[in-house]
Amino acid sequence: MDNERKVFIHPTAVVDEGAAIGEGTRIWHFVHVRSGAKIGRNCNIGKDVYIDVGVEIGDNVKIQNGVSVYRGVKLEDDVFVGPYAVFTNDLYPRAFNRDWKVVPTLVKRGASIGANATIVCGVTIGEYAMVAAGAVVTKDVPPHGLVMGNPARLRGFVCYCGNPLRDSDIVEKTSEHVVFKCPACGREVRIPIEHYERYLRERDMK
Repeated sequence: MDNERKVFIHPTAVVDEGAAIGEGTRIWHFVHVRSGAKIGRNCNIGKDVYIDVGVEIGDNVKIQNGVSVYRGVKLEDDVFVGPYAVFTNDLYPRAFNRDWKVVPTLVKRGASIGANATIVCGVTIGEYAMVAAGAVVTKDVPPHGLVMGNPARLRGFVCYCGNPLRDSDIVEKTSEHVVFKCPACGREVRIPIEHYERYLRERDMK
């Protein structure tokens, strides 16, 4: 435990000089944090995680075992990344390409990414969205969106608490939005009509 900053770094972890780590964060076995990476407060970085140069990670983020967060990826506050989820940062990879371009990916506040999901670079995963285990995300995910499959399709919406929202939970529908009331926690979730219409298009796609 680093008493000055109240950061726990396991003896097997490697944290390069120039990495910034917030108070209360815990870094476990065999993690490698590169120089220039920024990790916020009260994060939990699991075994065998790799955090690349310049990566930005917000507060209260939980990254499970075996995840590599490559350059160009930004995780906002309260994000969850399940074990062995994969981020990419190059759309046209070649081992011999010296002019490759980093393509950024943004995971917004409160979103969750399931185990073994693949996030193809260049997408934004919206606030409190949920990516199912094993999904391959190739386009943006709307706030509160639930995506699954390969390629990932919008199959519904989830509450702030993570529980699924069904059409039977709709309490208001207008030309601008659809409002769900979560049966689990009672909170209301407002979905813009364009996202709801996308869900209607994609829910039965195979």
